[in-house]
Amino acid sequence: MDDNRCRVLIIDGQGGRIGKQLAEAIGQDPRIELTAAGTNSAATVNMMKGGVRTAATGENAVVVGCRRADIIAGPIGIVIADALMGEVTPRMATAVGQSLAKKILIPVNKCDNIVIGTGGRPVAELIEEAVALILKAVNSGAY
Repeated sequence: MDDNRCRVLIIDGQGGRIGKQLAEAIGQDPRIELTAAGTNSAATVNMMKGGVRTAATGENAVVVGCRRADIIAGPIGIVIADALMGEVTPRMATAVGQSLAKKILIPVNKCDNIVIGTGGRPVAELIEEAVALILKAVNSGAY
């Protein structure tokens, strides 16, 4: 690992669509060491299709990844126990929440978790904003 690279961990569940889009947008940046942790194998496979080369699946993969990350990105459910149709375990949510990494969370209004203030913006637009924030952190070294 190059110590000057920003370690970005993408966490996603269900089909991994958000994680895949994040990976496609930032995965080729040479300043980023990109890792994915899926809550299930389908999410992991889709994030790998998005260009992630280092990936793992399951609760322990999320917990270990959170210890090593400079930035954690994914849907907001990754910080809510039992979110994403029950895929986010309390241990996963705690690991994300307690991580010293900068968290960039995409406000997805599903699974009984409603984030006020998103104004019903399309997920693609929210992902673009998340990518911009990740790149801003990488550019400034503020991660």
